[in-house]
Amino acid sequence: MGTEISNAEKIHYVLISVCVAILLYLLSIFVSFLHKAWWKPIRIQSLLASQGIKGPPYEFLYGNTREIISMVRERMASPMKNYLQSHDVFPQVQPHRHLWINIYGKNFLNWHGPEPQLCVTEPELIKEILTNKDGVYLKPEVKGHVKMILGNGLSMVDGQTWVHRRKLANHAFYAENLRGMVPAMITAVVVMFERWKDHDGKEIDVYEEFRILTSDVISRTAFGSSYVEGKNIFEMLMKLVELGSTLASDSSFKTRLPFFEKIWRRKEEIEMEKIDAGIRNSVLEIIKKREEMMKKGELHDDYGRDYLGLLLNANKDPDEHKRITVQDMVDECKSMYFAGHETTASLLTWTCLLLAVHTDWQDKARKEVIELLGENNQIFNENCITKLKIMTMIINESLRLYPPVPGSTRRIERQVRLGDLILPGGITIGFSIIAAHHNPSIWGENVHQFKPDRFSQGIAKATNNNLMAFIPFGYGPRTCVGSNFAMIETKIALAMILQSYQFTLSPTYAHSPFDRITIRPQNGLKIIVHKLY
Repeated sequence: MGTEISNAEKIHYVLISVCVAILLYLLSIFVSFLHKAWWKPIRIQSLLASQGIKGPPYEFLYGNTREIISMVRERMASPMKNYLQSHDVFPQVQPHRHLWINIYGKNFLNWHGPEPQLCVTEPELIKEILTNKDGVYLKPEVKGHVKMILGNGLSMVDGQTWVHRRKLANHAFYAENLRGMVPAMITAVVVMFERWKDHDGKEIDVYEEFRILTSDVISRTAFGSSYVEGKNIFEMLMKLVELGSTLASDSSFKTRLPFFEKIWRRKEEIEMEKIDAGIRNSVLEIIKKREEMMKKGELHDDYGRDYLGLLLNANKDPDEHKRITVQDMVDECKSMYFAGHETTASLLTWTCLLLAVHTDWQDKARKEVIELLGENNQIFNENCITKLKIMTMIINESLRLYPPVPGSTRRIERQVRLGDLILPGGITIGFSIIAAHHNPSIWGENVHQFKPDRFSQGIAKATNNNLMAFIPFGYGPRTCVGSNFAMIETKIALAMILQSYQFTLSPTYAHSPFDRITIRPQNGLKIIVHKLY
């Protein structure tokens, strides 16, 4: 005769089972944590060291994050000196990479929290990564404010998704469409000049002016709306960048474990989520407006041939494999709004700085503009714009000294061979564009000086046929889709400014470029404008 188990014993056994399950779960979390924060870094550090790749030592959990943030803060605390003679901005913009290249060599291993990043500066290795013949170098998985800004837009996706989206973007910015965008670019500059009409002989922060200008241009050309309609999106994106930058400067935030990311949320994160929702709603309103125009018969070519129209046509595609979702459209619009204005604003800003400092080149550029285009903002056609050889040299030298995007990253998910290196899966590869652009072994002893005439015979001659020494818009299949758009917009804006104004640097200006996705002036760019006519 069997003995019966009392209810108390049953409860006791259940409690023991639950406790054991909880302990096993906590143990698995602890083991996973140790693997990520201790065993994996030690293994990867040892593996790469055996191949000659050194780097700053790994600090448990924090990696090199605190050291990086400390160096960046120290640089940002005081403006650069002697920038009138030398534009040696690499140690200012990326002080950690500049230091570690000098200590550990051209390629080194560093740590963002417990995540390994191999920094590569050798041109041949960068070329291999960007060419990506085997498709093993993928875009990194982004989080936080960068994810909110770019979403799963063109610059963030891989594989067939990228192929399809790239085709849409190529259609939006092919040559014939670009020619059709010139009038909108001119109109946007004229609107900017309206804000300048009472500032003759006065100080203007052209960084803010160029951000407004380029946002207006991208609104008019890619989305068919004026800056007024896109202003809300523009301002919210800038707020996201500002809040995200605050979080990025906090080492404790950057090294939080995934479990705590869900239960410990800072006020900046909560506000960013609200802003992100607001951006989505604003983009949906622009999409809705275009759909209503289609229903009313106000469009003659489906939903239009600009970028928004192409996205809407793709959203309605009868082939479900080519069709994109509404969220895809929102992500692409956000990404285009940001990339379409932020990088060009950076290029215009630093080119304006260089011309304000080096007034002899400003005079040369003005003379060329007036000879080709006349005075009083007479922009004839795109063919005239392409003939601005001196301006092209100046812009290229500006892109070399102050590349809008100073670096980029890729991730690998499986073991790959890069040059002579065998790299394990699960690491990120970072390459520094600004390091290549400021490499004295390629550009010579005057590498930090503003010398536009180094490009007088083209980029290949300037780089001694080492094309990886000059990659402001990237290289390979993922070269920036809007590079021609940015160059035309920059030339038009500069040509019209040179036709109407002389400008010098304000005595209040403090030179402090810093990296916030793009290279920006920490204190704005204040110039004094003098109207010519």
